[in-house]
Order: sequence, then structure tokens, then C-alpha cells
Amino acid sequence: MSVSMNAPRTARGSLATALPAGQLEEIRQLFARRRSGYSLNAPFYTDPTLFALDMEGIFGTQWLYAASVAEIPEPGDYITVDFGPSSLIILRKDDGQINVLHNVCRHRGARVLTEASGSTGNLVCGYHSWTYSQDGELIHASAPGEVDFDKGCFALKRAHSRVYAGLILVCLSPEPPEDFDRAAAVFEPYLAPHDLSRTKVAYQQNIVEQGNWKLVMENNRECYHCDGHPELACALFPTWGLNESTVPPHLVEVWDRNQQAQGALEERCRRYGLPYAVIEELDTRVAGFRVSREPLDGQGESFSPTGRRLSKKLLGDLPDFRLGRCSLHIQPNSWFHLLGDHVITFAVFPINEHQTLVRTTWLVADDAQAGVDYEVESLTHTWKQTNLQDKAFVELCQAGAASPAYEPGPYMKSEYQVEAFINWYVQRMREHLA
Repeated sequence: MSVSMNAPRTARGSLATALPAGQLEEIRQLFARRRSGYSLNAPFYTDPTLFALDMEGIFGTQWLYAASVAEIPEPGDYITVDFGPSSLIILRKDDGQINVLHNVCRHRGARVLTEASGSTGNLVCGYHSWTYSQDGELIHASAPGEVDFDKGCFALKRAHSRVYAGLILVCLSPEPPEDFDRAAAVFEPYLAPHDLSRTKVAYQQNIVEQGNWKLVMENNRECYHCDGHPELACALFPTWGLNESTVPPHLVEVWDRNQQAQGALEERCRRYGLPYAVIEELDTRVAGFRVSREPLDGQGESFSPTGRRLSKKLLGDLPDFRLGRCSLHIQPNSWFHLLGDHVITFAVFPINEHQTLVRTTWLVADDAQAGVDYEVESLTHTWKQTNLQDKAFVELCQAGAASPAYEPGPYMKSEYQVEAFINWYVQRMREHLA
């Protein structure tokens, strides 16, 4: 099963409705036959048609995490991000507001900005020098003899954008889902004390994983494999996702230590007025999310071998370093760890059916000084190593999904969040294909 990414589209631009009826029905049946509690059939991870439909039905309709405000701190700063075939410019305008524009010149479709990041006044396409304002209006087009040319009809196309507690989310759909504001109202109080508006980028890592974007997300949603993360296991309790009835014998002592640390963390959170309860709506709403505040092992402050802080500067107005980690998952493409001393954001950008860009960004207090308050290598070591280990795991799964011997296998009880992610994905795609 395959179709070109340049397959003909209907007037609404829908690949789904442009597919031959037999092929569309075959795809619908793949979703209809999905066995609950099991991984997906191989085409979901390997087929270019299904990838194109994912880009349309998920990344073309949902709110997507793109960046933090710390990545574009000054007026004129911008980054470009790609979701499959869609390229976006995320720009801080001179008035401080954030604007998101499609990175497609209205002349002949060239990329307007070709760098991953930078600073600009007006936006100038390098092909024929069509020039746009920060709002996307066409302000200059050198067109000799074109007396009837109406520049007002050729502004850059805009995408919807929102900023929640310093996280920039975008939506490519003309009509974004309506329930994200209600979801954000739940998780914003968890993030607000860390005050991302007063942070800066300490380091950013881009990794291209040779795996489908869904395998990247599945891998993130469980800790069944965490024995393969020795650096992370120093601070993150490997009992994540387990409960008292599912803890294996060799982790009972760790489970008991985790429970004691959880009790101590909850006491501090009550003292400081910080929310900490687990709120989990991963597949029960369109804007699926999970948020919580959970303890770390050792000193309980950060992702270090001892659990000790990695930056000397507290974030925002936090009163204490020993606050574990605030953990946030947002469907379909992001997760976050917010600690007392730094924040780590993770964004997933699909490239094609077998490649995914994973971007990890470390944020510290904006007045923290590298070499004085933190060491970049120490700050980033745990998750740099963990990301490389996860890359290898994802690529093992991608290779397996491409094998004729592959068939879906059962998720374990500790992998319930993987099942929730896949269930959310299947619900959204069934709605799209209907």
C-alpha cells in the first residue's frame, strides 16, 4: 500500500478523500481491526500512504508543540520547524508578540527563511526578493510592468498559535480543536512556578531517529525498558508506570524508596502550595495530556548521578530545589521535565514514514552563567545518553516492523500509557477518515 506524497487532493486539500475508494476502505479497515492492548500492524510504521495520512489527520488538525518562548527571546528572533511536508516560521515580532507563518513564498513556493534559527526584520525570500512584514503582509515584489499586481492578495499564510506557560503550540487546521484551552487550564498551574519566560537555552540537541514518529512516542510512554538507561536510573525511579501489584521482586526495595520520597515530596508541595496530583487524560479527550509532580531518587533535585542540582540558580520563584520533576505529556508530539534548577523540553518532528527528528532543549534561569552556575556537559549528560539509547531502541523496532515476520505484540500492564497513546491516535484517525 503506497501513494505519492504529491497525490492529487480535492478542493478541501484532503488526501483521504482523493484516494481510490478501495484503497481508502482498506485503510479504514486497518484502523477498525486494530486490536486493543496490542501494537499496531506493520503498515502503520512503514507505509508512506499512512504517513501522509498521519500528517493530514494528526499533524494537520491537532495542536502541536513547536518551541518554548526561550528559543526566540528577542524581537526579530525566529526559528523554523517542519512537520512532515509543512514548514513554519515562528517569529517574535517587534512588539513582543509571537506570530506563526507558513514558510512558503506566495510567488512560486520557495522557502522564505532557510536557516533553522536567526534574527530578522522583514522576511525576504531569497529567490526573487519578495519581502514580507513580520505579520506576513507582502510589502515588496519587484515586478516590472505588472501594473495590475495587487500585493494585498499575496500575504504569507498564517497558522494558529497559542502560548501556554511559555510553551508555543501551533495548529495547521483552519479550525483548531476547541478543547485545548480547557486542558491548558489544568496543566498551566503545574508549569507556572518554573516561569519559562525567565529562562534561556543552555543547549539544544537534534537527533534524527531512523524510526516512525509513533515508535518514538511509544518508546517515551513507558519505562519497561528503563534498565537500558543506566544514567537516567540514577535519578528517575525505574518503577515509573508500575503499581504495588505489578512491581517485580527485584524492584521492591526501589518501590519502597519511591513511596517514601513521594510522601516527602507531597508534604513539601502542600507547604509551598504547588499542585502535584496525577491528572491523566491521555485518550479521554481530543487534547490528550498527562501532568504530575513526582519525586527523583537520591537528593531528589535533578537528573544527576546523585540527584543533586545541576544549576545553582532556582527557576522562577520556586522556594526549594528538592521538588522532584514536574512531568507533562501532550499528545501527539511532546513531553517535558520541569525541575527546580532547569527544564527539558522534547519535541518530535516527523520527517517521513521511517525518520523522525527529536529535538531536546535544556533551559536554565536567564541569569545563570555557563561555567559559573552550571556546566553544560554535566547539565546535559543524562538525557544526551538516554536519547541515544532511545534512538537505538526505536531503530530496533523500526527494523522489526519492516520484517515479514512482524506481527503486533501485547503491551504489558506497565505500558498502559503506550496503549493510551495508540488509542488516542486511532480515535483521531478514525474521525479523520470518516
